[in-house]
Parts: sequence; C-alpha cells; structure tokens
Amino acid sequence: MLGVVVWRSFPLAVWSLWRREVIRFLRQRSRVIGALGTPVVFWFLIGSGLGSSFRPAGGSGPSGYLEYAFPGTIVLIVLFTAIFATISIIEDRQAGFLQGVLVAPVGRSAIVLGKVLGSTTLAVTQAMLFFMLAPLAGVPLSFASAVSVLGVLLVVGVGLSALGFLIAWRLDSTQGFHAVMNLFLIPMWLLSGAFFPATGASGWLRWLMALNPLTYGVSALKHAIYLRSDQFTHSLPSAPLSIAVTVGFAIVMVMLATRVTARST
Repeated sequence: MLGVVVWRSFPLAVWSLWRREVIRFLRQRSRVIGALGTPVVFWFLIGSGLGSSFRPAGGSGPSGYLEYAFPGTIVLIVLFTAIFATISIIEDRQAGFLQGVLVAPVGRSAIVLGKVLGSTTLAVTQAMLFFMLAPLAGVPLSFASAVSVLGVLLVVGVGLSALGFLIAWRLDSTQGFHAVMNLFLIPMWLLSGAFFPATGASGWLRWLMALNPLTYGVSALKHAIYLRSDQFTHSLPSAPLSIAVTVGFAIVMVMLATRVTARST
C-alpha cells in the first residue's frame, strides 16, 4: 500500500520541487544577475582583451576569439546556474525544509529529479537567452542550430545540475560548497576547451582535457552551432562521440545523486 502511495505522489513531488526552484529563482534577482551577468561580462572582457593576441584555429582578430569563446560562455552560464540552484540544498537543510521532504512518502529519486529538472530549466532558459546574442559575436544563428543547441544544453544542464546536487548533498555549509566550486568546478570548465583549444596546450594538459567530461559537452555544443561548417570544430572530438559522452555523463550523475540520497545522513 505504501508503495502505491509513493508511486502516485512521485509526479506531484517532482512538479512541486521543480516549481519551487523556479519561483525561488524569480524572486531572487541577484541570482539572475550572478548566473547570467557574470559570464557575459567575463566573455566580453576576456574575449576583447585576448582577441588581439590569441587567434584560435579558424578565427581572426578580436571577433574571431569572441566567436570562439561564445559556446564556452554558454556552458559557463549553465554551470553558474547549476551552482546557484543546487546550493539551495544546503540552505534547505539548514532551514529544516529538506528534512520535511525526506520524511514525506515520496521516493528519494523524486527529490533528485525535482531539483535537477528545476536547475536545468533555469540554466537552459538563461543560456538560450544568451544564445540569441550569437549574431553580435559573428556566430551563425538558424532555427536548426537553435534546436540542436537546445537539445545539447538540456543534457549538459542535467549533468551539471546532478553533479552540483551530488556535491551539495554531502556538504553542510555554503562556504564549503564555494570552496569546492573554486577548486573543482571552475577548473573543470577551464579545461573543457571553452577558454583555449587543446591543440595549443601541453601534453599533460591535453590528457586532462581529454578525460574531462565537460570537454565533450562543449564540443557537442560547438557541433550543434556549426551544423554545416567545420569552423572551430575540425580539431574537436566527433559529434557522435561528444554526444555519447555527454549523455553518459548526465545519466551517471543522476544515478549517483539518486544513490547518495538513499543513504542515511
């Protein structure tokens, strides 16, 4: 009987947690500025400053580097949003809300899906808003590329949100989460090919980039943007490999996040 109750309440629990994440985000304007504004400023300032001295393959001049860094900035927006969204797990634990959810007659997987889907929705929405600025960076924009980018971002968003959930679930303070972010998540983005191509890196750095799952997420996003062109994609992993690794990473992260919630804390 209890199993039937849990199963029937599963969609409602996922919907309620998803809705709570969206409403909380809309009420906290500072999160909008932090998750969207910071990467945009980072992209414009770094891109403009490095444009004259760093020319990626297929790029030329400042606009070439701004174009090269554009997909990586989109992924950075997704990463920042996932960080700000999953840090609410620690805040919910401190406020007592999470304990109330844990004793409710719902499966732990509903908690994971509700949080992850809420974070992914926010991340993809902001990333797609930034993607609309593509013509300003010289990035080709079409309906087909927008649909492809949306699909890739959904998978990347699920993977990064589940990773953030996994990290936040094990921590008791927001300070500790920020320390992990600075030590692990930001370097993960820097070594994804978003900031500089692997072709110009040293041997050991290329190995780290090849082992980094986010490298394939950035690669899949570039393939989605440049559907009919090999600009900025000829030296990347193939599109099928990039998509396969990105999907696999998202599935593994969701499974690990679900597993860690099943343990007593």
